[in-house]
Amino acid sequence: MSLLVPDTGLLFWMIFSFGIVFFILVKFGFPVITKAVEKRNQFIESSLEAACQAREQLAAVNTQAEVILQEARSKRNTILNEAQEIRNKMLNEAREAAETEARFKIDRAHAEIEESRNKAIISIRDEVTGISVKIAEKVLGERLQSDEKQRALINRLLDDELVSNA
Repeated sequence: MSLLVPDTGLLFWMIFSFGIVFFILVKFGFPVITKAVEKRNQFIESSLEAACQAREQLAAVNTQAEVILQEARSKRNTILNEAQEIRNKMLNEAREAAETEARFKIDRAHAEIEESRNKAIISIRDEVTGISVKIAEKVLGERLQSDEKQRALINRLLDDELVSNA
C-alpha cells in the first residue's frame, strides 16, 4: 500500500461516500443555494432599478431646485429693487420735508428780525421824540400844548427826514 496509489477498496468507499454526499447536496443543498443566489440576483436587480429611479428622481429634484432657486433670485432682485425705490422715495420725502422746514424757519426768522427791527425803530423814534420834546420845552422855556400833537408833529418830521435821506 503506497501513499500515492490507493487500494481498490479504499477507492470504492471514497467514490461511494462522495456519491452519497453528492446526492444529499443535489437533493437538499443545491436547491437552497440556487434559491439564495436567485434571491440575491433579484435583490441586486431591484436595487439597481431603485438606484436608477433614485438617480432620475434626484435629477428631477435638482431641476426643480434650480427652477426654485431662479425664482427665489428673481424675487430677491424684485424685493431689493422695490426696497431701493422705497428708500429713494423716503430720502426724497425727508429731503423735501427738511427743505420745507428750513424755509419755514428762515421765513420765521426773517419775520422775527423784521418785527424786532420795527420795534427797535419805534422805540428809537419814541425816545427821539421824547428827547426832542424835552429839548423843545427847554428851548422855549415852557411846555407845549398837547403831548400827542407834539409826537405827531415830530413823527411826521422824522418820516419826512427818513424819506429824504433814503
